[in-house]
Amino acid sequence: MALDERSFFTDKPETRSARYTCTKCHRAGDYAVRWVRRVKKDRLPGGADEQDRAKFAKLRDHLIRVDDELVCKACGRKFEIPSLHSLLFLDQIEGLPKDEDDEAEAPPAEKPKPKLGARFSRPTGWRG
Repeated sequence: MALDERSFFTDKPETRSARYTCTKCHRAGDYAVRWVRRVKKDRLPGGADEQDRAKFAKLRDHLIRVDDELVCKACGRKFEIPSLHSLLFLDQIEGLPKDEDDEAEAPPAEKPKPKLGARFSRPTGWRG
């Protein structure tokens, strides 16, 4: 008997914020959307057959959107999330925020200061 797909993954709920516009009152706002992060386990569960091994080799980490509707903060009406993506693969998304543990370890990158123009860096000839 083949194993269930849920036995290959570890599920972890998470919330991500996104900016959406209400379809009724047309006001934009930031909303918290619930997702389930499914991370592939490091090894096969017991009782797996050859078909399960082939399926396990092809699996990838992904996010599944739980919320399909949001409630507008301005007018209070429900509206659908205007996106066709309810499943996102983690390895294909650029700029995806990492886990909270990874963010705490990485220091913020500092921008280099721009150089002054030539008119500000040459000597004026005035002595005081």
